[in-house]
Amino acid sequence: MSMKAKSLLLFGAALTATIAPSFFAQAVPLQAATAEGATLLAQNSTGATFRTAQGVLALTVWGDHILRVSMLREGAERTPDLALVGQPAKVAWTLDQQPERYLLATPAMRISVDRKTGAVALLGADGKPLVAETDLYRRRLGGTPAADGAVQLVFAAPEGRAVYGLGQHQAGLLDYRGTIVRLQQANTDVGVPVLVSPAGFGLFWNNAAVTEVAVDTPQAGNRIVFRSQAGEGVDYFLFAGPDVDQVIGAYRQLTGAASLLPRWAWGLWQSKERYGSQAELLGVAAEYRRLGIPLDAVVQDWQYWPAGRWGSHEMDASRFPDPKAMLDTLHRQNLHSIVSVWPRFDLGLENSKALDAIGGLYPKTYPNVYPAGEGRWYDAFSSKARALYWRQISDRLGKAGFDGYWLDGSEAELGGHWGEMAEVNTAAGPGAQLFNAYPLMHTTAVHDGMAADYAGKRPLLLTRSAWAGQQRNGAFTWSGDVSGRWDVFARQIPAGVNFSMTGNPFWSADIGGFFGGSPKDPAYQELFTRWLQFAVFNPMFRIHGTGDGKEVYSFPESVRQPLLDAVALRYRLLPFIYAQSWQVAAHGASFLYPAGMVFPNDAKAQDLRDQYLFGRNLLVSPVIEQGATARAVYLPAGTDWIDFWSGARHAGGARIQVAAPIGQIPVQVAAGTILPLGSPVHYAAQSPDRPIELRVYRGADGRFTLYDDAGDGQGWKRGERATIDLVLNDKAGTLTIGAREGRYPGMAKTRRFRVVTVAPGAGTGLAEAPGREIVYDGRQVVVAL
Repeated sequence: MSMKAKSLLLFGAALTATIAPSFFAQAVPLQAATAEGATLLAQNSTGATFRTAQGVLALTVWGDHILRVSMLREGAERTPDLALVGQPAKVAWTLDQQPERYLLATPAMRISVDRKTGAVALLGADGKPLVAETDLYRRRLGGTPAADGAVQLVFAAPEGRAVYGLGQHQAGLLDYRGTIVRLQQANTDVGVPVLVSPAGFGLFWNNAAVTEVAVDTPQAGNRIVFRSQAGEGVDYFLFAGPDVDQVIGAYRQLTGAASLLPRWAWGLWQSKERYGSQAELLGVAAEYRRLGIPLDAVVQDWQYWPAGRWGSHEMDASRFPDPKAMLDTLHRQNLHSIVSVWPRFDLGLENSKALDAIGGLYPKTYPNVYPAGEGRWYDAFSSKARALYWRQISDRLGKAGFDGYWLDGSEAELGGHWGEMAEVNTAAGPGAQLFNAYPLMHTTAVHDGMAADYAGKRPLLLTRSAWAGQQRNGAFTWSGDVSGRWDVFARQIPAGVNFSMTGNPFWSADIGGFFGGSPKDPAYQELFTRWLQFAVFNPMFRIHGTGDGKEVYSFPESVRQPLLDAVALRYRLLPFIYAQSWQVAAHGASFLYPAGMVFPNDAKAQDLRDQYLFGRNLLVSPVIEQGATARAVYLPAGTDWIDFWSGARHAGGARIQVAAPIGQIPVQVAAGTILPLGSPVHYAAQSPDRPIELRVYRGADGRFTLYDDAGDGQGWKRGERATIDLVLNDKAGTLTIGAREGRYPGMAKTRRFRVVTVAPGAGTGLAEAPGREIVYDGRQVVVAL
């Protein structure tokens, strides 16, 4: 049995008990369209409405690449648009009334509405549907609720094209064709109803209820079926590409731009469940600094509070006698810290009573999952509760000087039975309709509060769950409490890549896994090394776990060098990562891409579950088998690829065997890449003014934009930032370092670049390579290669 068949069998078995028995019966079989008819009712500057036999169909143009499609049940009120920001943009669009269809067109997309059925389709450049409703939807909705209150819609999708996104799941799948995905928040499982396809489109199903998505299953055929357990009608958005950054950029135009995070966020974070005292936490920081191992943050996990005062946001004075002094010490060492806060409260606290007084706590008392006890959870759907929740944090932890917040249990966990949120009445409506959006509203509370109270710090959060739009809240989502095993490690790769394809670029997994593992165990040492190497090419770089501390220095010196090399590589990549973070914030880019989205015409690249692109040019192939010292790597067609470690060049479209000794993770670089590598540093803020090595990978033209600013605070929003465009003309053999655009306080007047042309044995690996030295004063320089 193939890996995909095994995964599908296991995944299907796990879902059998949770999917409504009528799911497939209602999804198939499909019959011929009925002549129900669609008639234009009205149109204005933002869209058009149509009368159908089932009700009024509304199409709203939100942007050149964005269309909203909605049909509410008669008399129903729209569920609050929690994910959306702003209003429809002013767009020039037309509506052509043709004999068999209405054709709505913007400068970037064309939408058809079938006159017979009212079915909506997004058309490609060739006029064929990229994704299209089927007639079943119109009969199925019928203008009235289903017997069980469910809302369902069926789409026909292009044959043979992958489907990515839908959140973060642990089934080990990348391309979801042939599977059913349950979107329900839980520890290690994140449901986000957003998908993209190499066919050149994206789709956001605007429903926060628990939802099952069947993608090209044997029962559904070449179709995508959304079925939500609750809702007041159909509401979804289509995004046109064809490029993936156009699709995700359009999604973020609708739901909010991704945050620009502080520079220190991209360095190494050291965490543990948990540092038990102020002395222990400061000791970890001091040892990193003593040994010269780069580090940017030390994290304080939970249970720092006095017994019985979970939710007080107090640090136990017997173990943490002076939190402000602790944080002042870290800041003098150029280190930062975030602290764990939860949306639940022990009974009888001052904070609990204050929230209860404004109706900000859910009435039910829930048992703790761990440790023993019981408590209540606050209503993040209430604006008053969100404001008070933040005020309680800020008055104690914020004023102590913490640099960010770890929002644990953000699904919400409640009593540990996933799905309990459906039974809650929230300030915004029934929990059954809003269940999955709790993490969005919870992160909004802390993000917005931090932005208002601490303008000198860019809001930075860590959280265990996410929903649509959460990229605007500066929140890394991590993959939850996963185990330190090879099979679990392998599943984190497609989990993170698919999460990124929901438009949220901020993802990580606990390096080494949360459960299990000891630095003294040789078998675990290998797993931890390979996981750390993978995390170098993740958005967040955080070591965490329960049990023995997993600080880099906790591993024996005999096995420590590969760990030190991985950390050193991450810090040398900081100029690249910080520049990419600007592309993420400003231009719809991501950190993690499935190869199939960047190379949509290569069918073999569509389901590379153990490979991905970091940025669009670095092909990363983690070692996921114990004892392996080499691995097979598929090189997507359409470019040449150069080995980062050896400089060897290979044509795309081939599968090759790549050396992978314990100190190296296979990385291939696309021809035409300009890769900036910084100087070795001990913390991220050291990097901006140090010399940068510009590695040039010949074989195609290329571009890269260096980005810089003050590294924290909101000055960048006021234009206090600088960019330098780098342009490779491969035929002419030149690299142009463009004139610097912009400036910011404290910016160095001159920079030093070393231009290196990569070849076998030259400009490879971690070694700083000789090259053409450039003293750059902000004026354009043309460098002959």
